[in-house]
Amino acid sequence: MPQAADMRFSINIPNFGDFADPRTVALVATAAERAGWDGLFVWDHVVHDKRRRRGQPFGDPWLLLTAAALATSRIRLGTLVTPVARRRPEQLARQVATLDALSGGRVVFGAGLGGPIEDEFGSFGEPTDPVVLAERLDEGLDLLNRYWSGETVDHDGKHYQVRDVQLLPATVQRPRPPVWVGGYWPRRRPIRRAARWDGVVPLFTEARHGEVPPLDAVRELVDYVRTQRADRDGPFEIVLGGVSPGDPAAARDLIAPLADAGATWWDERQVQTLVGFDRLAPVLRRIEQGPPTL
Repeated sequence: MPQAADMRFSINIPNFGDFADPRTVALVATAAERAGWDGLFVWDHVVHDKRRRRGQPFGDPWLLLTAAALATSRIRLGTLVTPVARRRPEQLARQVATLDALSGGRVVFGAGLGGPIEDEFGSFGEPTDPVVLAERLDEGLDLLNRYWSGETVDHDGKHYQVRDVQLLPATVQRPRPPVWVGGYWPRRRPIRRAARWDGVVPLFTEARHGEVPPLDAVRELVDYVRTQRADRDGPFEIVLGGVSPGDPAAARDLIAPLADAGATWWDERQVQTLVGFDRLAPVLRRIEQGPPTL
């Protein structure tokens, strides 16, 4: 069972507002690495909430992460999360493999259903049925796994067809970059999906983005994941997040019980409902304080 001392810490930023600029993201990544953080994760949205984000600039997450990779040498980099269903798996496989090579094998691939569905999918004539999107997510993840292997792929699925394709180079990380899957707890289906891969990035009905999840809910989630992975070997990440207190003792009191319950990453976030959560200054101040010490 993971120990609190094994927990790792990341910074989480949107891909809009101040963070639409790759130079800003490179600055954030450099500051995070210097201050001792273990990872930097960015959102993957095209419009997010059109009403709230109208007039704001957005950056492509893979170009933002490219800037971060060029500015750093140690921290893990990735998306939390990429909606696989609104991307072409072959193009996505190329982007991830290229970033994995550029970063020296530091990519984490975060995947999920994505949303808000009407804005992010419906605005562009894409399907908005969650069942269809979930099918495309599962089929797309399977294709990504096969593409990243560097082996020849033939596939005849419900949503994708592939004929005699080999995408090279394969990813630096073998057998692939870690795949973490997002989903809302206590919904079981997305957690079962995550259990088939390398990690889960849950949100909770009691705690949305930026809010610290209740300890009892975390324990229930971890217990469920363990039942789903009873016949599987290898490490599995439980990625929780929220706003941690600036005071070291208070941060320890908040996060240590989550680590004891099974969390392996703490993802430092801004509360999404607050004005200015997409601005550089408060994020940079928190980064420079350094990660919590357990």
